[in-house]
Amino acid sequence: MLTDPISDYLTRLRNASKAGHRVVDIPGSNLKRQITKILFDQGYILSYKFEEDKVQGNIKIALKYDKFTKEPIIKKLQRVSKPGLRKYSNSNDLPRVLNGLGIAIVSTSHGVMTSKQAQQEKVGGEVLCYVY
Repeated sequence: MLTDPISDYLTRLRNASKAGHRVVDIPGSNLKRQITKILFDQGYILSYKFEEDKVQGNIKIALKYDKFTKEPIIKKLQRVSKPGLRKYSNSNDLPRVLNGLGIAIVSTSHGVMTSKQAQQEKVGGEVLCYVY
């Protein structure tokens, strides 16, 4: 039994990109699906596909690499809020990652979104992770 499914999700993405894999399979959940959509919209992954095989299904993610250097686009995935220590921020104190070059994914009462979207909607929430 996993105690932190979001950390497992980020670790699977991190390990697959470091190993140079093109596609990674991850057990699905609604929160992971929303995070995957954000990563796709922000340009960190090439594509994704939700498979409804089991109860929750699977998420197939095609990772994105630089055309010339073959380096992964995702340089770092960092879990912020953990089960042992939750991190919450209001709309005024949401973090900026790499001075605006990266994104912070936030779980709010209006759904999962980037910190920039949360600031525009003036909602705070739990800071899940940093991506850059």
